[in-house]
Amino acid sequence: MRDQAMQIQRELQAEEVTVDKNGVRIVISGDQKIKELLSNGQSDNDIKDAVNEAIKKSQEVAAKKLSQMQGGLSGLLGGMGGQ
Repeated sequence: MRDQAMQIQRELQAEEVTVDKNGVRIVISGDQKIKELLSNGQSDNDIKDAVNEAIKKSQEVAAKKLSQMQGGLSGLLGGMGGQ
């Protein structure tokens, strides 16, 4: 199962979504990392880095909450096996 999760993560890293809106262009990977951020044709790496850090921290909070829920997914799957 871990190998499958790692494969999915690699596939997500390879995916890209591009949005052009109101003079702002954002390219983001499937694993939610901003690859490019342009505003009116100008790159702003400080904003890109800050947004990536915010996304990472929000993912860490989500992961912590999931792990606290009845032992996380492994607890859920373990409980299902006993039925």
